[in-house]
Order: sequence, then C-alpha cells, then structure tokens
Amino acid sequence: MEIILLLIYSFFVWLIFFKFKWLPWNFVSQIIVVSLPIFALTAMILVLNVVAPSSSDVRVINYVVQVVPRVSGRVIAVPVEPNRPVRKGDVLFRIDPVPFQQELLALEAKLPELSAKLDSAQAYQRELNEELRSARSTRDALNSRLDLAIRRERQTAELAGTGAGSKFDHEQAQTEAASLRSELTSTSAQMAQVQQKMSAKTRDGQLSEVAQAHAAVEQLKAQIIQARWQLEQTTVYAPADGVVINLQLREGSYAASIPLTPVMSFVEKEQIVLAMFAQNELANVAPGNEAEIALKTHPNRIIKCAVDSVVWASSTGQLPISGMVPTSGTTPLPLGRIAVRLRPAGRDVDTFIAMGAQGQGAIYTERGKLLHIIRKVILRVGTKLDWLVLKLH
Repeated sequence: MEIILLLIYSFFVWLIFFKFKWLPWNFVSQIIVVSLPIFALTAMILVLNVVAPSSSDVRVINYVVQVVPRVSGRVIAVPVEPNRPVRKGDVLFRIDPVPFQQELLALEAKLPELSAKLDSAQAYQRELNEELRSARSTRDALNSRLDLAIRRERQTAELAGTGAGSKFDHEQAQTEAASLRSELTSTSAQMAQVQQKMSAKTRDGQLSEVAQAHAAVEQLKAQIIQARWQLEQTTVYAPADGVVINLQLREGSYAASIPLTPVMSFVEKEQIVLAMFAQNELANVAPGNEAEIALKTHPNRIIKCAVDSVVWASSTGQLPISGMVPTSGTTPLPLGRIAVRLRPAGRDVDTFIAMGAQGQGAIYTERGKLLHIIRKVILRVGTKLDWLVLKLH
C-alpha cells in the first residue's frame, strides 16, 4: 500500500514540477518533495496502528479431546473412520459388553435374597415390639390385680382377728396375692428379655439386624447402578461434532481406562481464532468490532470476523508456584502480547478453516474510519502474496 501511495505521489510531483512546471524544481522544493511523503507515511502508519491495528500472528485453534474409555475390555467394533466428519452422539467404538452383563445379572440375582432377609428382619422387629407391648399390658394388669389382692389380704386379716371373718378367706387372699406376685415377676422377666433383645438399636430406632440387612440391600443396589453404568460405558460416543484423528484402534484391541493411554484423538468442530497484538495496540479495541483475517490456507481470500473478546492476560504476568522469592533481576521481562479472540461472521460463519492455520489480520475500531480503507487494501495485497510458494523443489 505504501508503494502505491508513493507511486501516486510521484505521479503528481511529475505533473506539477516537470510536465506543467507550475512550481520551480530547486533545492527547497526538492527538500519538501522528499521529506513530505516520509512524514506523511510515518504519521499515517502510526495513526493506523491505533485505529486499525494489524497482526501478523493469527492462528486457528481447535479443542482436542483425548478419548479414554471409562471401562476396560476387548474392542468389538470401530464404526468410525479417520478424518471423516462425525456428528455428536455417533458411536466411536464398542467394548465387549458380555462380562459387564454377566456381572449385572449376578448382582441382580442377589437382590431378592437380600430383600427377603430385610423383610424377615423387619418382621422380627415388629414381633419383638408386639411382645413388648403385650408384656407391658400384662404387667400393668397384674399390678392392678396385685394391689387389689393386697388390700383384700389386709381386710381378711383384720376380719379374722376380730372374729368377723374366717381364716380360710384370709389364707385364700394370701395365696392369691402370692400367685399374682409370681406372675408379675415372670412377666417382668419376660419384658426384660425382650428389651434386652431390642437394646441393640441404631439412631433411627432400628434393630441392628434390620440396619445390617437394609445396608446390605442399599449396597447391592449401588453396585447394580454401578454395573449398569459400566455396561453403558462399553459404547463410547462422540462428545461433539468433529473428526477423529490418530485412529489406531482396531477390533480385537484391548482398551484400558488409563488416562495416560488414549485410544484416539477427537478434534471438535468448534474453533478459536486468536490474533496476537502488542499491548499498546488494543486501547480502542472492543467486543463487536469488525475484523478481517487472511489465512495462508485460503490465498487471496478475506474472511470476515468480529471481535469476540480481548484476553486480558499474558504469561509474563504469572509467577510460578515455588518456595523461592521471585527475582526482579536486572534483565527486564520480554514485552508480552495480548490475544484477541475473533469469530467468523456474516457469510463466513460456516467457512471451513483448518486447525492450525496461520495468517494475518486486522481489527477496525470505531475511530479513524476513513483510514480503515488503507488497512483493508494492505491486507488484501498481502493475501495475494500467499499464492507464492517460495521453495526450489
């Protein structure tokens, strides 16, 4: 762009000083003619870098998922092909489900037996509760009868002493009171025995046998849920739209649920376009600004974008975690750059962009819109040069 402006400027100089000779070509005019474009171009570029900053480091980044199975087993099917589009939810591969089905069936077969034990323990608890209530009721009735027998014993004793009653009635009253005392003692012993059986209880009032049976049932249910989940994990699905690369998995291979040994790499379709700028170029950049990028994978093409956000963070602002005191040092830290995230916009929203593509780009702020055309011309001239393949073989 600068060369084009210099050529236009030279054309007008030739017209004014040589063709029509409107001004004399002397030492003063020569100094002015030479210095004017230097100062003008310098000022224009300095202003342009603020109102329409450019970057020669534009890169395209994709999310990569290292696919690791959640369960281990022999692979029985790999229906996907490498470097082919995959939709979210498509099957990537399957692990032999038979061992997991057998484990699930074995666990489910134990559930009725443990449930029966729980029912038996709960029935035994209800039986003890009923025995305790019956013993208490009998004890209360015997206490009432015993009180009445004791009063009758005293009354018959008084009547027999005065001659108003017979000794036989007194002896009968004594026998009845003794019998009631014996029954009360037996009932109290029976109630104590039941209470002793019910003494081992949990905080919620359950017998230990019931609590143990209930815990066994719940533990088995948790194991069944885990076994069903493991059975579901024998089929691995695509986490998003994308492509599978580095596919070396084959039928008969053994897939292990070890994080350090992924079986394939999945490249998601979602991309991040980052443009790196010097820190003092972003004073006027804001989300929503118009932007353009020119990638080497798309020679002579401008991809329209919009500013998504400015990543206000740099590695130079991070201190490592250690027990050492950070040194300020005499050597200054290198000037860090700030990344700006761009999103393709307009007709270029669905444009295919290769992962790892690099190029150049520019952001057009709300200031100096008259100068934006210069940056656009510079960017378009630069993308035409991407047609050149500079190698000798």
